[in-house]
Amino acid sequence: MNFAVKSIVFIALGATGLNAYGALPSLPKVAPSPKDNPTTPAKVELGKKLFFDPRLSKDGTVSCNSCHNVMSGGEDSRPNSVGINGQKGGRSSPTVWNAAFLSVQFWDGRAASLEDQAKGPLTNPIEMGMESHDVVIERVKQIPGYVTEFGKVFPGKDSVTIDNLAKAIAAYERTLITPDNAYDKFVKGNKKALSPDAQRGLKTAQEVGCLSCHSGPAFAGPDLPVGVGNFQKFPALAGSPYETKYKITEDLGRFNVTKQESDKNMWRVPTWRNVAVTAPYFHNGSVETLEEAVKVMASTQLGKTLPENDVKDIVAFLESLTGPFPKQIAPMLPKTAGRSVIK
Repeated sequence: MNFAVKSIVFIALGATGLNAYGALPSLPKVAPSPKDNPTTPAKVELGKKLFFDPRLSKDGTVSCNSCHNVMSGGEDSRPNSVGINGQKGGRSSPTVWNAAFLSVQFWDGRAASLEDQAKGPLTNPIEMGMESHDVVIERVKQIPGYVTEFGKVFPGKDSVTIDNLAKAIAAYERTLITPDNAYDKFVKGNKKALSPDAQRGLKTAQEVGCLSCHSGPAFAGPDLPVGVGNFQKFPALAGSPYETKYKITEDLGRFNVTKQESDKNMWRVPTWRNVAVTAPYFHNGSVETLEEAVKVMASTQLGKTLPENDVKDIVAFLESLTGPFPKQIAPMLPKTAGRSVIK
């Protein structure tokens, strides 16, 4: 039994009917924050404004929320995300919801934390397109309201820095969690929270091996230290017809970061939470429906062709992992009176 399988928490829930097989724990109601970036209401509010502000992009058209829409599933519903000047990236945006529970960020795990991740898109020429982090900070300093707010949240001589900007965005993102879905209620003892087909789907997912990778409360792998990723090869088994159909191996995944042969087609295991509302699927957004995604995974990762009834049951279980989402209200952004910071 591998480490991921051993990480599954088995619990006996008696009347819920789960005592015959395993269940994963419910999602915590508060996301952990690092010691050097404690979550505070003021920091979260500043981070929210920065998250929604397209002025952090070169031409003022793209914000963090453009690709990670928190008014929806935390992504942009596109196979490939779109940055400044209409440029298309090479991958689908992963959801920002519950990203606080992942030990590494991005599909290839190249960012160790939410703070690291927040810095990346700012200077990516396809995404937000700023020439450097210094240029980002120069622009932020031209907005008086931000200067005042940074000073209150990060007291000190020079409070407007790229590190503090990333800390604020990360603090906001740590509020984007969705506990108390139907599954969470079920494992806490409400036997009516999951439909019979969803209960069968959970059992089937475990029996066929899905939970060997999708373990833990986020269904994204075991609880690992920040910066240590749960990576799996996709496809694990060569020769599936889906491999060619959906161009799965064209992007080499983590290899593009490490250049190590062993990292070819290795990917961070994504969360299953809210997966029913984050189509299209996989790193390249090549699969349109959840039913098809289940079939692809069964074939490429487990070497199985699942009966249609099993697919439907697993989908019913995955649908039980949706929301509820805390209401998001778009913030008023600080103004620049009489002029624009976009040149």
